[in-house]
Amino acid sequence: MRGYAMTQNTDSESPGVTGGCLCRAVRYTFAASPIVTRVCWCRVCQYIGAGSGTVNVCFPAAAMSVSGELREYHLVADSGNPVQRRFCPICGTHLFTGTSARPHLVFVRAGTLDDPELARPAMNIWTSSAPSWACFDERIPRVERQPPPAA
Repeated sequence: MRGYAMTQNTDSESPGVTGGCLCRAVRYTFAASPIVTRVCWCRVCQYIGAGSGTVNVCFPAAAMSVSGELREYHLVADSGNPVQRRFCPICGTHLFTGTSARPHLVFVRAGTLDDPELARPAMNIWTSSAPSWACFDERIPRVERQPPPAA
């Protein structure tokens, strides 16, 4: 997978954070804990999330190991950063997002985690782009546009 340093998890006692696509053709492991989880309401994420925001979990890119074929879609995000979105070519599940502005990070769609309970959001971002009917948990802070860097 271009743009990410991939390593194998060698700790047989702890498999790390695992997940994959709907059809299981793509599987991944992170040999690190999540850095932060955010719900993104930018317009691109609304396309991916069928009108809702997407829940994205940030990990160190160097801790990622992936098996299976991925396809990429490149675009410029609302933040102005070039973004690579990676997905399964068989079932279409969106899995990863990365940007050349922060190549040391990768964002994973929380719904692809084997244990989505690991992905409790810390904030809602790009809320200025959310539709008027969007539902927000009042306990989670909102940021109207791009938040400060995760790491």
